[in-house]
Amino acid sequence: MPSGKTTLKVLNVVSEMVPFIATGGMGQVAGVLTKTIARNYPDIDMRVILPLYSQFRDRFEPQMKFVGETEVQLAWRNLYCGISQLDMDGVTYYFVDNRHYFDRESAYGHFDDGERYAFFCKAVFSVMDVADFYPDVIHAHDWQTALVPVFLKTHFSNMYGKIKTLFTMHNMEYQGQYRPDIYNDIFDLLDQNANLVNYDGCINLMKGAIICADKLTTVSPTYASEIQVSGGYKLEPIIRENSYKLTGIINGIDTGTFDPATDPLLEKNYTANDLDGKAVNKEKLQTLFNLPIQPDTMLICVVSRLSSHKGIDLITYIMEEMLGMDIQFMLLGTGEHAYELFFEEKAMQHPHKVAINIAYNPEIACKIFAGADVLLMPSRSEPCGLSQMIACRYGTIPIVRKTGGLADTIHDCRNGNGNGFVFEDYNADALLHTVSMALDLYSNRRDDWKNLMREAMLCDFGWELSARAYTDLYKELAHK
Repeated sequence: MPSGKTTLKVLNVVSEMVPFIATGGMGQVAGVLTKTIARNYPDIDMRVILPLYSQFRDRFEPQMKFVGETEVQLAWRNLYCGISQLDMDGVTYYFVDNRHYFDRESAYGHFDDGERYAFFCKAVFSVMDVADFYPDVIHAHDWQTALVPVFLKTHFSNMYGKIKTLFTMHNMEYQGQYRPDIYNDIFDLLDQNANLVNYDGCINLMKGAIICADKLTTVSPTYASEIQVSGGYKLEPIIRENSYKLTGIINGIDTGTFDPATDPLLEKNYTANDLDGKAVNKEKLQTLFNLPIQPDTMLICVVSRLSSHKGIDLITYIMEEMLGMDIQFMLLGTGEHAYELFFEEKAMQHPHKVAINIAYNPEIACKIFAGADVLLMPSRSEPCGLSQMIACRYGTIPIVRKTGGLADTIHDCRNGNGNGFVFEDYNADALLHTVSMALDLYSNRRDDWKNLMREAMLCDFGWELSARAYTDLYKELAHK
């Protein structure tokens, strides 16, 4: 391992990342965070390792340089590991190639996901050797990479003991849980290490990372507090025991991409100082979704995965009452089949008030953020959330429940200066009352509504402050 380093070396280990592949917020967050640090902190050598999935192989592999190949031992298996490199946007990316594990139709959801990502975590240490890159800090993300800090403590402490680890929990709902009799055969852990991952009658990979990592982060300060009391999906005691390592750092968004002044997807660009384009985009959106063009009717949107913890159940409870108001309702998203059917039925019953697109479509999402007046996001739990920040950028006012990152980013305009509407109790009456108050402001005090739009659009949701917090943690770890 080289000595006398003058640059801080950081290796991000992640199972997905833009611009290569992103199935959710983690991939977006990891990608923008990495680029922001690389752009603003030249004293940090920021590198990334992720699987070489078939989903982006054809597009990016021609640009990659083959670094080498090796074998990774995972329990009784000796497995092929090809390593390729791509330098882009000031970041060096390493890709782990094993077609048996990563040439799949989707990144996740396979019967052998535990084995696939155990191999990936073990391969991290082989990549360091082949690439001759030995970081000061390894930054691992979510359960798919949870075995990296565990392996560092159990398998590689003699070789790489000076490396520190930071583990980020993006969503506590997914912890990497498996039956308890496979920790050796699948996860390559010895009997004496079983206590690191055994929990509540099963293997819990995230538990192992929480115990073994040197520092922990999650994606908002409020969520960091919540998961120690509730919302930790049974890991609350483990998180409390390790709370001295935990920091909540709010995510940002890519303000260059989500900018109504320059967004090429919009019918007309606009700014906080010139809101005329907002009305043009609203008219275009109503036309696109076959709704009547009604410029003075409040257009409420939902852009979300359709699941109960996103508060979709609350929306279904108040749907008829909302449709009795002077509003239009628009939804983009996929999820639980019962919710998809519910909203499709409402669209058939109220074709002049309800428009539904059961899909995941980022381009349509941007058009909705630009054309709608209000975003509903009444989540039961929300580690950070990105949609509420994107909506603010486009002058679409969020209605959110006070939880997780929603509590940290949206402040109730009824308490003075604010950028949205916030309610606390998780019940349908509270949501309906808040929608009613938003409609009153929109309909009867248009100048105040425009001022609220400007306030929301001027909020700073960029990554610079969050990136600084992460770099401070990296430096703290490296000098321990």
